[in-house]
Amino acid sequence: MDGLKALPPLRDVIARHGLSASKALGQNFLFDGQLLDRIARVPGSLEGETVFEVGPGPGGLTRALLGAGANVVAVERDRRCLPALAELDEASGGRLRVISGDALEVDAEVEAGRGAHIVANLPYNVGTALLVNWLGSEAWPPWWRSLTLMFQKEVAERIVAAPGTSAYGRLAVLAQWRATARLAFTVHRSAFVPPPKVMSAVVHIVPAAQPEGVKLADLERITAAAFGQRRKMLRQSLKGVPGALDALDRIGIDPQRRAETLSVDEFVAIARIMGR
Repeated sequence: MDGLKALPPLRDVIARHGLSASKALGQNFLFDGQLLDRIARVPGSLEGETVFEVGPGPGGLTRALLGAGANVVAVERDRRCLPALAELDEASGGRLRVISGDALEVDAEVEAGRGAHIVANLPYNVGTALLVNWLGSEAWPPWWRSLTLMFQKEVAERIVAAPGTSAYGRLAVLAQWRATARLAFTVHRSAFVPPPKVMSAVVHIVPAAQPEGVKLADLERITAAAFGQRRKMLRQSLKGVPGALDALDRIGIDPQRRAETLSVDEFVAIARIMGR
């Protein structure tokens, strides 16, 4: 910890290494230490825990995670940031392991191990793809213990959305049918360098029990059809999905309803019958 406290301010590290945020990589740097510490507190105590981080950049959030007592496995695609991260590894006494590569191609479970927390200020251009990958695990409970992720506020709202709202859709069902998802707090665009055009938000997701008799593939098929034509009644949007309309009839769901009016539990019930 003493080595971390002796580190120069992050702005100085970035200047010394000649770093700048890459638009192509979806980078936006955070300098506010209090904000970064707040993100690191969302999963709870990280003392002695393993954290998997995506896109650490120059290491702002990484510092906060290490300062919270975590052992961090970080994947960084931008090789310009590796020297700054190497300094952070040395200051932490070897509690940081950096993998140079693309997070979409890295086997996070193998690298971080079961029971790891995932905490990341996700690059905007890959954030949703990574989330869907982590939530779409066939094995459940998954290898990760929790997800604490920074997204564009619009995406965060889609993850935690309730039925009957404009943000409610496939992403909400995927995030909520066997996990709990909450919006921890919002982050103003001015907190970033360079400031993005949109506001951001931190989402916290924890695995829950998976409903019995439901296959992920069936749930994905029904939500893809229902929300793919969300302005249409279910009798129209689901007519091409074998067994879907019969499932509505057996459950007692009015086929004149639209997708955004169905609860997560109702989608789960439809998928359960379709899978029989």
